[in-house]
Amino acid sequence: MTVSQDKRKLQAVTLGCSKNRVDTEHILSALGNLYEIVPDGEDIPVDVLLLNTCGFIGDAKEESVQAVLEAVEKKKNGDAGKVVVFGCLSQRYADELPGLIPEVDMWFGARDFAPLVEALGGGQASLCAAGRHLTTPSHYAYLKISEGCDRRCSYCAIPFIRGAHKSVPMEELVEEARCLADKGVKELIVIAQDTTYYGLDLYGRRALAELLSKLSEVDGIEWIRIHYSYPASFPEDVLGQMADNPKVCRYMDIPLQHIADKVLGNMHRNVDGAWTRALIKKMREKVPGVVLRTTMIVGHPGEGKREFAELLDFVKEARFERLGAFKYSEEEGTFGASNFRDSVSAAVKQERLDELMELQSGISLDFNQSRTGTEVRVIVDSYSDGIYVCRSEFESPEVDGEILVKHDSSVMGEIDPYSLVGEFMTVRVTGADEYDLIAEPVEI
Repeated sequence: MTVSQDKRKLQAVTLGCSKNRVDTEHILSALGNLYEIVPDGEDIPVDVLLLNTCGFIGDAKEESVQAVLEAVEKKKNGDAGKVVVFGCLSQRYADELPGLIPEVDMWFGARDFAPLVEALGGGQASLCAAGRHLTTPSHYAYLKISEGCDRRCSYCAIPFIRGAHKSVPMEELVEEARCLADKGVKELIVIAQDTTYYGLDLYGRRALAELLSKLSEVDGIEWIRIHYSYPASFPEDVLGQMADNPKVCRYMDIPLQHIADKVLGNMHRNVDGAWTRALIKKMREKVPGVVLRTTMIVGHPGEGKREFAELLDFVKEARFERLGAFKYSEEEGTFGASNFRDSVSAAVKQERLDELMELQSGISLDFNQSRTGTEVRVIVDSYSDGIYVCRSEFESPEVDGEILVKHDSSVMGEIDPYSLVGEFMTVRVTGADEYDLIAEPVEI
């Protein structure tokens, strides 16, 4: 669609997680007929600079505050007309922020989508659940299946920022998937605060496996991967979908946070170490070849030398193909901040984080090197300077490594390399480091 010269310009900046990205995309879709949407990173003056903020942990809050201050500076310099802020940070500190940063024109909370759209000139009818203005490459998209969380992990502020768990009805999600497929999306990344809780509020049962089955029936969708799965009461029928449904990637993101019983108890995770070990064993048995991504917290109250040593032993034993970690951050308003003393020093937290990630680096390298010589189906994310940046079902965008493939005209012929972006090809892995793989094309 050609943009008229007098159409106002709007640029959105999204901080934090992929769930925030989906919120931004819904809002941009609702405003797309009123504004020219300027991609994030494009340095031109805009009429509205819209920031979607994160308020989860200290580092994320600092990043969001800095982004707001930079937006205000652009406004002072004449590069932005209005600065509008919404999301988790402004939800969490709704009473404080307007006084601290009065240059911001409007503040909205994490769920104030309709008021935000209306304030920027849109009507209530324009906010369609299935509408999305994609900010990802056009061949993949995130599908947020629920909002909020009923868990009460002691370190986490999400429940009082985002509210109680609320599943999106299955028919709405299938319709959104169809709309995304019509835009060229081939890969859906299923996300929520807790994906395995999906359906309990609507259907009285955990319905993630049923949702996966219905999504896989959408024409054009070829890969579906799952993120943010909670370990307690994990629905085992999801493993059946992963094992038997060719569209469901053999990939599971399941943040475990720790393994020591004392720490898990203090975290209010509703599982113990024995349950966690049994679940990981079951996943590997029922889904041969599954790749597991997890997250750990170091320095949580209750983590002494013994508990940290147990965590290291568990990581050695479980050999997660992907693992991220962060240092415990005491967050005001949480159970942990009110009831535990943050007794692990910042220096010790950093030492433990470094030791854990050094261990994981070797495990990741071993896994990647084990794939050398294998043939895998990949999707092409981008192309530049003779190199295709790709992923297999075992790599999720933005958080995992990549598979780098050099253009080979003997296999690919005279095809325009850029035409392969968003398409699938078969490659043979020829090299690996702890993050990325090197491969050569076999078939397109």
